[in-house]
Amino acid sequence: MNVLSSYFGYIVDIITDPLLLFNMAWATLLGILVGVLPGLTATLGVAILTTLTFGFPAKTAIAMLIGVYIGAIYGGSRTAIVLNIPGTPANAATTVDGFPIARSGHAGFALNVATMMSGLGSIIGALFIVTLAPLLGKLALQFGSWEFAVLAIFGTIIAGSLTAPKDPLKGWIAGFLGLMISQIGLDEITSYPRYTFGNIQLYGGIALLPVLVGVYGIPEILMSLKRTTKAEVALDFSKGKKELSYRKTIGKNWLNIIRSGVVGVFIGVIPGVGEDVASWVSYDLAKRSSKEPEKFGNGSIEGLSAAETANNACVAGAIIPVLTLAVPGSAPAAVLLAALWIHGVRAGPLLPIEHPEMIGNVAAMFTIATLLMVIFGLIITRLFLKILLVPTEILMPIIFVLCVVGTYVLNGRMFDVWIMLLFGLLGYFMRLNDFPAAPFVLGFILGPMADTNMRRALMLAKGDLLPFITRPVSLVLLIAMVLVMISKYIPRKRGAKNE
Repeated sequence: MNVLSSYFGYIVDIITDPLLLFNMAWATLLGILVGVLPGLTATLGVAILTTLTFGFPAKTAIAMLIGVYIGAIYGGSRTAIVLNIPGTPANAATTVDGFPIARSGHAGFALNVATMMSGLGSIIGALFIVTLAPLLGKLALQFGSWEFAVLAIFGTIIAGSLTAPKDPLKGWIAGFLGLMISQIGLDEITSYPRYTFGNIQLYGGIALLPVLVGVYGIPEILMSLKRTTKAEVALDFSKGKKELSYRKTIGKNWLNIIRSGVVGVFIGVIPGVGEDVASWVSYDLAKRSSKEPEKFGNGSIEGLSAAETANNACVAGAIIPVLTLAVPGSAPAAVLLAALWIHGVRAGPLLPIEHPEMIGNVAAMFTIATLLMVIFGLIITRLFLKILLVPTEILMPIIFVLCVVGTYVLNGRMFDVWIMLLFGLLGYFMRLNDFPAAPFVLGFILGPMADTNMRRALMLAKGDLLPFITRPVSLVLLIAMVLVMISKYIPRKRGAKNE
């Protein structure tokens, strides 16, 4: 089936299905709410909603999860602009210029510009899903066990390097810890129990959802309860309508918007990097190419536009490798990958064969969710800012209950709740000691893929490792992996010598 025909066909299906449209609407609104609340992340929002969509048809559940993902990344810009606190890590770059604009009395203008740029970024991303995903899918069909094994380790290394720029070693340690923990349970090839210590509960391995909720949710709750400082609020919406023009803003920034959207998509495609890196890279590029670089950091519209366009475009980029390679481009995309499997959709190179309509359908869901996000953003998200008046001491216990309930309903057993709490403590320790969670989660997800394909490759080659360097794609990935590690190591040694 042609991707474009499935794309446009499913847009019509969504619009003419009131129940599906309603479910997407409230899920997108929920995502915006999650993004508005500092301390809650898009990953947590997608994880919690995943636990609540078991009873939904697969396409409805996927559409809702995409809605909450897009909404959460966008919603974080609200607090970034009016509170100088990014609602999610993806909106950290938004604070640099968004808050100065709001503090100057143009809060309403800044919020609406962020809404428009987020919408444009998502639309650019949807175009890439339609065009790039099928090409990447065809390339992925050429992959064998050698390439998938190297790709899994490559993704973990990349995630570790980019999420721990000060000390990449901590990122790599976190990633390989995730790879090791993913080996718990029965071996997929021989059914031999590994690291179960006779505990029958571990024979099936550790489920992804308790790990995700634990590593991301519990540390966020504990860190939020530790914060005692109150943020400065810039809620003056009185200026902006007459003094500043939205049309001129888009007209002056069209190149910046396209560049940031493309950068966001391609950074999203890199496994484990995510929206925060995309927004910072785009912000930096916008500053370097700007005719007014001195305005950056003091309320630059270009800076705000670059950050918000890139982080929402990155969402689409993160979904592309999920669909074509079964490799998530970000932590929320990792949960989305798990949700696809839970609902019987096996993402990866065979997806275009088993579900030829799915890539077009996902792009259509993405487009509709973006339109809903823009509508909600322009109409009612200012009301959501009132929720910030709810004390953290009340809000966080409610979130904790949702984490526990969401984990319990996964299999209806307390064992998963204990696992979630255990990984919550691990995640809290990692947070305090600057070990990033993203490579850990990515390693946990990619561990079975790395293990199974590595052993299958060795069996096919009768124990010979040469195919890993004689097959072109595998060799390119290995060289790229080594270069990434060396590039992170050499500057640190030079810096140390200079000191």
